[in-house]
Amino acid sequence: MNASILFEFIGTAILILLGDGVVANVVLKGTKGQNSGWVVISFAWGLAVFVAAFISGPYSGAHLNPAVTLGLWAAGQFSGSILGYIIAQLLGAILGAVLVYVFYKPHFDVEEIPDNKLGVFCTIPAIRKLGWNFVSELIGTFMLVFGILYAAGAEIMGPLPVGLLIVAIGMSLGGTTGYAINPARDLGPRIAHAILPIKGKRDSDWGYSWVPILGPITGGILAALLYNVLPAAA
Repeated sequence: MNASILFEFIGTAILILLGDGVVANVVLKGTKGQNSGWVVISFAWGLAVFVAAFISGPYSGAHLNPAVTLGLWAAGQFSGSILGYIIAQLLGAILGAVLVYVFYKPHFDVEEIPDNKLGVFCTIPAIRKLGWNFVSELIGTFMLVFGILYAAGAEIMGPLPVGLLIVAIGMSLGGTTGYAINPARDLGPRIAHAILPIKGKRDSDWGYSWVPILGPITGGILAALLYNVLPAAA
């Protein structure tokens, strides 16, 4: 395994450990952060991206997200192993989710609401309308990839701008679906939820799982296509 793929794996594991970790801290019974709210979740996800990106970025570019990898490829800004990156991102996401379970296991054991346990791992829409949920994920990821492409073009790329972009998306566009905006971020932890021996868990809601996969991929590619026909950053 080359260094770029290895650090995509490491970076995505860190992203999910910190990102799903804050969800566990907010929603699971008996934690110090229980009920601390959406603002905490939005900021912590942005910080999770920041931390994962400054660790993995020098080695892999810190895509941490198949929609970003595919968007950068479609924009002509990535020529590495697409499949290698996506596999590393998915496996890293599974590992990160397993670590969240290990860390918070006593709280998973006492949590009485199965949806809360599932929601630590993957997204659940606030109003389940799959077509509109798909549109939400598409628009949110479009904004992510479009922002990344223009930040890179303007040479202001780095962990902090992307982390702030994640915070903005979470606060403004996250209320409908929980803003997966990342197929690996949702699918990897969903797989972990399915295979882990979580006490009192529900099904892993595979009927919804296509939304946070296809919505972000579509949004990322559309962002790249639009970027390709617009003036480049000066």
